[in-house]
Amino acid sequence: MASNTSLRSGAKVPQRGRAIETTVKASRHFDAENSIENMKRVEVLSEALPFIQRFRGKTVVVKYGGAAMKDPTLKAGVVRDVVLLSCLGIRPILVHGGGPEINSWLEKLGIAPQFKDGLRVTDGPTMEVVEMVLVGKVNKSIVSLINQEGGNAVGVCGKDGNLIQARQISSTLGFVGEVEHVNTKLLQGLVEQGIIPVVASVASDAEGQALNINADIVAGEIAASMGAEKLILMTDVPGVLLDKADVSTIVAEATIAEMRDLKRTGVLAGGMIPKVECCVRSLAQGVNATHIIDGRAPHSLLLEIMTEDGCGTMITG
Repeated sequence: MASNTSLRSGAKVPQRGRAIETTVKASRHFDAENSIENMKRVEVLSEALPFIQRFRGKTVVVKYGGAAMKDPTLKAGVVRDVVLLSCLGIRPILVHGGGPEINSWLEKLGIAPQFKDGLRVTDGPTMEVVEMVLVGKVNKSIVSLINQEGGNAVGVCGKDGNLIQARQISSTLGFVGEVEHVNTKLLQGLVEQGIIPVVASVASDAEGQALNINADIVAGEIAASMGAEKLILMTDVPGVLLDKADVSTIVAEATIAEMRDLKRTGVLAGGMIPKVECCVRSLAQGVNATHIIDGRAPHSLLLEIMTEDGCGTMITG
């Protein structure tokens, strides 16, 4: 009875009431200060709707590499973006290399890295390191990060399920291969279940010899074989630039013919040439659009897919 009297007398109720009132006022004050920022977020989501509708159910092949693989912050951002695309109903396939990681392990083992015409000369011992690093370390690390962010990823390489049939390019490069055929059945089964395939660019020839393949080429051939909506190459440059020293000269969009003109006039040079050629091959085989974007820029993957202006260079047929 004394307890009820105390409650009715209001000894504690007003205190609780003041606490609730204070919380409500603080909440209203917080909303007022952040209403503009919240509205911007809502507008961004609304503007993304047409792109979500357009690409839902479509396959997007992303070649993941460069600084975005080395910097932990950039890596976390790319992983989150890939998971978000998957949650929106888009079907991402992630293809990766791992050159810096390979070089690091070669150095630890006392093996000097060798390159010829931009390709790694891969002898027997080097091939063992390449396979160990790409398949055993880098691939599983990416898969783990995606799964930690709430995605559903499975790691594979070209050997798994005869995913990639390859052949050796030349004896001078050692065990360096090119893609002969992509068995899409394995990848198709994964993406239809909402699983994100993470593909290491190692395959084997008809005799079972492991081969190291350029990740750009693997991504391009997978995109073509899967009838992908987009092929996206993540690099360490903003895109194709008319003037290498001026980022404002980026080519936002171009056709195959226009890219050939840029190559003929010498605007395309160095490492950008094989990337553009990879895009052109994919377009010729049916990919709808190809993109070269800067993996160092936060959320460049989402910006290129989910906005009208994009952030890199789009090449179309």
